[in-house]
Amino acid sequence: MSIAKVKLVDLTSNLNNLDRILLTFIDLKGFHPVLASEIVEKVHGLTSFVTENPCEPLLASLAEIENKFKISLPNIEQRDENYQFDDIHDYLNEFKEHLESESNHVKELRNHIQKYMDAMIQVENIMNLEIPLDDLFACDYINIRFGRLPNSNVEKLRFFQNKPFIFKSFNHDNNNSWCVYITTDEFKREVDNIFSSLFFERIYIPDFVHGTPKDAVESLNQEILNTNKMIENEEIRINAFINDSKAKLAAIKGELLFLNRVYDAKQYVVGLGTKFSISGFAEEKDVKIFKEAFEEFDDVEIEVNDAYSDRRIKPPTKLKNGWFSKPFSMFVEMYGLPSYGEIDPTPFVALSYALLFGIMFGDFGQGLVLILLGYLLYHYKKMRLGAIGMRIGISSALFGLLYGSFFGNEEILEHFYIHTLGLAGRPISVMDSEFTMTLLIAAIGLGALLIVISMILNIITLIRKKHYAELIASHNGLAGLILYGYILVGAALELGLGYTVFNIWTILLFAGLPLILIFFKEPLERMFNKDRMFPNGFGGFFVEGFFELFEIILSYITNSMSFLRVGGFILSHAGMMLVVMSLMSMVGNAGWIVLILGNIFVMGLEGMIVGIQVLRLEFYEMFSRYYDGNGIAFNALNQ
Repeated sequence: MSIAKVKLVDLTSNLNNLDRILLTFIDLKGFHPVLASEIVEKVHGLTSFVTENPCEPLLASLAEIENKFKISLPNIEQRDENYQFDDIHDYLNEFKEHLESESNHVKELRNHIQKYMDAMIQVENIMNLEIPLDDLFACDYINIRFGRLPNSNVEKLRFFQNKPFIFKSFNHDNNNSWCVYITTDEFKREVDNIFSSLFFERIYIPDFVHGTPKDAVESLNQEILNTNKMIENEEIRINAFINDSKAKLAAIKGELLFLNRVYDAKQYVVGLGTKFSISGFAEEKDVKIFKEAFEEFDDVEIEVNDAYSDRRIKPPTKLKNGWFSKPFSMFVEMYGLPSYGEIDPTPFVALSYALLFGIMFGDFGQGLVLILLGYLLYHYKKMRLGAIGMRIGISSALFGLLYGSFFGNEEILEHFYIHTLGLAGRPISVMDSEFTMTLLIAAIGLGALLIVISMILNIITLIRKKHYAELIASHNGLAGLILYGYILVGAALELGLGYTVFNIWTILLFAGLPLILIFFKEPLERMFNKDRMFPNGFGGFFVEGFFELFEIILSYITNSMSFLRVGGFILSHAGMMLVVMSLMSMVGNAGWIVLILGNIFVMGLEGMIVGIQVLRLEFYEMFSRYYDGNGIAFNALNQ
């Protein structure tokens, strides 16, 4: 349960071996490479091998072909040392142009069908007309308008009986009348305006429609049938062409996927004249595997050093935790990974989170349900939150046994306590009014203990970092621990045993001295760094430091009191379940429905709120005291 120990590994060889070594390098597992830019920018004379990747546009073109033409190709890498990017580019372009040409032809045929179908709809509405359409449109002195007129406006035409036009309705539906009107060239504009005012919608009969409407429909149907056959033949040819090309396209894709990784790997290569180097980190147990991977190369040098041997490179962090604490790394990652060499907070988070959640959400039955739900989510959905649910469910069930609560029922476990364990009843009666003050004091005491542990973890971290000024004078260091511990111990002895430790000498030693150290923390840091203690004068420092010290003292109080919510949620949970049980007794035979729905409501609402509140305590009351979260993740080439 710690941060994995890693080694800095440097590989150096001649440039003429670069491609061959990269072919081996990209298959390494458990190796975290360092970007060349992190080294090149800090050292004059080094070069980077980052260039435009020729595989990316080709892969993009291939993906476009797959999406556009609905081709499914496997994502399996293939190695072919005889690759030619120009040949691949030409083949993909030819393939795409051929398919686009065929597809455009099919599209034109479909448009042709649509055009004829639209014409058929228009002609079908004038089927009662027995005059050939060609004869009508060949007239020189009259104008013919086919279209549709709203049924409500047909009657209004009687107001224009004296106007020079002929109107004929062929068909009608619920809304419109399909019709034609005829007028002369002389009155064309006037008549068009009349019908326009009545919302006449003109329909144009295409030029390719000939004969009577009945003959035209038969001709259009035949044309549509013939065109559909042409489309069917075209699609058969397209599918045959795609199937014949699939094997080669799959080989090209596999080759490009492999080469893409090779070119991406060049971002880790640093040029050193006629040589190159690749740097990265590997766990101690994987260093031997790294060396064995390059044993066949005669002119490869591999140097292994401590993680901090090169100050230009920040070592990555890889968390290693046991069964119980591993899922809680999700919360740690949300805040930020610890830097290499720092303390891994995951075990502490796991224990404290499960403990606080169980205390605040203690119910034996609901805890078992959480375990089951967590197992199902983790087993079938691989959700880390499900694994966390299993663990906090265990804690909830255990504290539910202490509270004597089983889905809100506080009587069902009485037999177990009395006859099996030999107790007088349940160990803790949450709703007992005499227990309320004890509960709230215990909540503050538990919070104070967690804060003290957080300070101790911070002290260990500062020792590892060798930040001695902050170690001594920080409000989360030795000075803060002594001050806070003195107040806690004094309050506990005063309230518990009636013994007082608060006198002038202990106050000066355990409160006054730590406060002075905290007040002068920044000047002490500057002194350790051999800088001026008061660069802006003592007066300005004193005013700023006074208010900062006041804020620090206030934070001790507010952070401790923040844990009152633990006791508050214990009472809240018990109160909500008491309401559920009361409603259950009121509804008689339907009580089991109230019990089920009430438990679902409480678990969904309060379970979520408690989970968020515990996470808040972790982040704001504990993490802020000992944890920065400025580490970088260990990202191996092949996870």
